[in-house]
Amino acid sequence: MEHPRDLTLLPKAHLHLHFTGSMRPSTLLELADKYGVRLPDALTAGEPPKLRATDERGWFRFQRLYDAARSCLREPEDIQRLVREAAEEDVRDGSGWLEIQVDPTSYAPLLGGMIPAVEIILDAVDTASRETGLGMRVLIAANRMKHPLDARTLARLAVRYADRGIVGFGLSNDERRGMARDFDRAFAIAREGGLLAAPHGGELTGPASVRDCLDDLHASRIGHGVRAAEDPRLLQRLADRQVTCEVCPASNVALGVYERPEDVPLRTLFEAGVPMALGADDPLLFGSRLAAQYEIARRHHAFTDAELAELARQSVRGSAAPGDVQDKLLAGIDHWLAA
Repeated sequence: MEHPRDLTLLPKAHLHLHFTGSMRPSTLLELADKYGVRLPDALTAGEPPKLRATDERGWFRFQRLYDAARSCLREPEDIQRLVREAAEEDVRDGSGWLEIQVDPTSYAPLLGGMIPAVEIILDAVDTASRETGLGMRVLIAANRMKHPLDARTLARLAVRYADRGIVGFGLSNDERRGMARDFDRAFAIAREGGLLAAPHGGELTGPASVRDCLDDLHASRIGHGVRAAEDPRLLQRLADRQVTCEVCPASNVALGVYERPEDVPLRTLFEAGVPMALGADDPLLFGSRLAAQYEIARRHHAFTDAELAELARQSVRGSAAPGDVQDKLLAGIDHWLAA
């Protein structure tokens, strides 16, 4: 029996991490204290809140906790701290490349407007990347609960800053609301501007939402996508096109998409040839970071070290990292496996 290799030493790329949701719980408590914010009890209990978002009320509660946490980010130094700590946590977990996802709309009022908010975020990412050695870029995500015109504005802004570290355009929030096709113009603007399209789909709703992301938004990656497992033809399509699904096992269980870690269809996707990039989604609310997702694949799905190395390779290939960075990470993965 081979001794399992240390998963924090496995080089990997992290493609599904939300901005506020990346915060350390201790940082949230300090910032709440700094601004006199009274947090909901669920955020101060010292353990991840009990969540289920499979009904409207559950999603609303999840969103309320997220909004409460976000209200504690008020000044440029809070943003800098959040980004630096997210980078440090990722480095500790073996990540060599992080694409952090943010909707700047929510931060704009406190930071002097949309453009200053984006510039503060990009500067923070630039600094954290230099200080930690982690390759780091940004995905701008529109909110599907808001008007599609807002999404177009965001897409234009994202394209405008593509040379400053924005690599992709996403669409998040409750996928049971708002049709994907309402956002087709925003995604066309982003794609024409050279950004990769990475909308959320196939988490709270079934395979149809993944198909909509492919057909209407021409997605090159899908945030989550796990429900595609219910449709063999859709799996085949994802595999043929090599569309990477950003799968977040701990988050799927925390939000009640699946009952237990072993129910998340990691094997189904893997064996169908669908590339995956395991992600932590919102560690602040779900209680686990990047390496823990690989631990779930090992412990609950019997992924061997060779298969875990392949998952790490898929995360790197699905990323927007430049060729030389990908080559370095892929070589590191081979080295981890050979050790």
